Amino acid sequence: MKIIRKSLLTGKVHSMELPVNPLDLDAYHAGTANIQDVFPHLTDEQREFIKSGITPEEWAIYIKIGGDYDESEDELK
Repeated sequence: MKIIRKSLLTGKVHSMELPVNPLDLDAYHAGTANIQDVFPHLTDEQREFIKSGITPEEWAIYIKIGGDYDESEDELK
């Protein structure tokens, strides 16, 4: 299923093809289940994309554990 989300980090719209059931996605959005329980077969990055629209590439550029943000490294602008 093609999932389309707007990144909470950059505001850009991204899409990702994920092996999810639309009914499970509806249950998650309705707040009746935790994302890790609904989609245990997805990676952390895939679940994060469903929740926030943030792609693994954005995490690599904007969220550096133990590092400082450097605008010169920003390739997504």
